Amino acid sequence: MSTVADILKAKGSNSIYSVAASDTMLLALQRMAEKGVGALLVLDDAHIAGIITERDYARKIALQGRSSAATTVGEVMTRKVHCVSPEQSSEECMSLMTSLRIRHLPVLNAHRQLLGMISIGDIVKEIISAQQFTIQQLEHYISGAPPVHV
Repeated sequence: MSTVADILKAKGSNSIYSVAASDTMLLALQRMAEKGVGALLVLDDAHIAGIITERDYARKIALQGRSSAATTVGEVMTRKVHCVSPEQSSEECMSLMTSLRIRHLPVLNAHRQLLGMISIGDIVKEIISAQQFTIQQLEHYISGAPPVHV
């Protein structure tokens, strides 16, 4: 069973993309597009103040006819942010994301330091990879070939 730490390691760079609550939504959208992500953490110093997502933009800016250039991130960000630890399993994260209907989870260590962020896509990729490995092992077992070790 893979852990959040495994997922972060597989992602390679643990770059944390963020904005400040005082930044405009236009800047946040530009940063999301530039980084190819659907969410940014809103940081106050090194502490999580919230999260801003494409969904927040669609529901709180676009549908309400607000201006991205005139609206700050702090006005529309989601303030209650659910976080996970590196020790949690991918299955636990999938369950949490599904029950809360969220797509992103910041990762904090035991000292509450931000280590990175995982997305539903990261979780799905990890689960598919684990299933493919299991299938390969079963195929080798059935055919009598030696097992593949990772």
